[in-house]
Amino acid sequence: MDRFYAPTSPEAQSFHRISTDYFWDSEHASLTETLMGLYASYAALSRYDSGQDLYIPPRNQGELFSTLRSYSFDAIHNLIAQSRSAMQPGGYRRACEIASKSILSVLAVKDHTAHLLELHQRPRPEDASLQCPVASPPRPLRA
Repeated sequence: MDRFYAPTSPEAQSFHRISTDYFWDSEHASLTETLMGLYASYAALSRYDSGQDLYIPPRNQGELFSTLRSYSFDAIHNLIAQSRSAMQPGGYRRACEIASKSILSVLAVKDHTAHLLELHQRPRPEDASLQCPVASPPRPLRA
């Protein structure tokens, strides 16, 4: 993950903070939409990097962004479910926007998109070494 987010980046720090402070209550600092959005973008890239729940790999930058955004929204939903404090009106939308902007900033770096797309590429059918052997034709039945 250091390739995409430095350990000192706000995303990495948010991820570490939320991961270590799993239980949140109203007496302590609550989850802000900024903290949630930054955490979600880091969590999305981490989930994609591991290949968890990736059934159809993305083929281009648009599909990659859509996959990462979906993963970040899942992370935000999970945080909301775990949080014991209410969000401010519009907080969910702002958290989603923060996560999306963070993901876009990662994809804007020259080789990040290509690297992420190559991570989970399936073998191409034209690769002869990976093709299944051709089955022999069926034999006619004797009467």
